[in-house]
Amino acid sequence: MIDAKEVADRVAHVRSEISNAGGSEVSLIAVTKSFGIDALRAAAAAGCEGVGENYAQELLEKVRDGLALIDVHFIGALQSNKVRPLAGHVALWQSVDRESVVDELGRRAPGASILIQVDTTQEPSKGGVAPELLDALRMRAESAGLIVKGLMTIGPTDGTPQDCEKSFEILRRLVNEHGLSVCSMGMSADYRIAVACGSTMVRVGSGLFGDRVRVSP
Repeated sequence: MIDAKEVADRVAHVRSEISNAGGSEVSLIAVTKSFGIDALRAAAAAGCEGVGENYAQELLEKVRDGLALIDVHFIGALQSNKVRPLAGHVALWQSVDRESVVDELGRRAPGASILIQVDTTQEPSKGGVAPELLDALRMRAESAGLIVKGLMTIGPTDGTPQDCEKSFEILRRLVNEHGLSVCSMGMSADYRIAVACGSTMVRVGSGLFGDRVRVSP
């Protein structure tokens, strides 16, 4: 079971760390994948700006249990065939990184708010559009009627602080060049570095809920 008071204390700690890193008006997205519905309730009660879910089926199961407590961000690898069942349940699609997903969102969720995921580490295990292809994907998304709020990236898996800074600085520069408002970068292990580099949205899971264990919603 999730202890709501403990989560609230951890949210306060993360917000303090964000402030110490120079952040202001940084949205805190609680990553609730693999946790039950009580994690969403705790995140909502603690004042998080949203929750992040990675898996379509898990998100849909939580919907049946009353997910409409807080805005849901889809932050996992997004397959085109998962868009239709998720449409209407997702407030922000954070991991849009290719044309097929853009086209399906345009058909199934017209007017949806999205972040384009950018590959800033060149790690094969991570998704994201290459920086040099970002312009074309953004134009396609806007032509499909989607609202591009900003960009998202995932920092290096085993990188040094310097590697993280390099990755995050790339995204911040691209956000600035495109005149966008949302710069989503930073997770439990590296959100302080991300905030110092200009993140406006961090995605924190274990830092709020402890070690992740797969449980049924």
